[in-house]
Amino acid sequence: MSSCPSSSLPGLRALQAQLHRIRAEHSALCAALPLSTEPLPGWTSQDGRYFLRGDVPPSPGYTQEVPPGRLERRLRRLTGVVGTGAFWQSVEREKVVAARMALKRAHEPAAG
Repeated sequence: MSSCPSSSLPGLRALQAQLHRIRAEHSALCAALPLSTEPLPGWTSQDGRYFLRGDVPPSPGYTQEVPPGRLERRLRRLTGVVGTGAFWQSVEREKVVAARMALKRAHEPAAG
């Protein structure tokens, strides 16, 4: 049985790399989105009430150009394929975690 998918399954490595790209794209999109999906007035932080962002500017709401749902669907699909693919049935139970971590880090440059 295999213990390191990064050397034995290039397709899974490619999917993992795509998962990393989609996750980064999704994170960047979420950080750029307005606080609210609908237009809402902003507010000022008040004593005794804590809000991580402090004062909140008015939110213009989402536009039709923003497709967070599309990225979320791709992210869920890729996560499922990478995490539960048939390949994992061929990995010894004791080595699954190490193999998944190796796959997760397969895109990183070798230390040296």
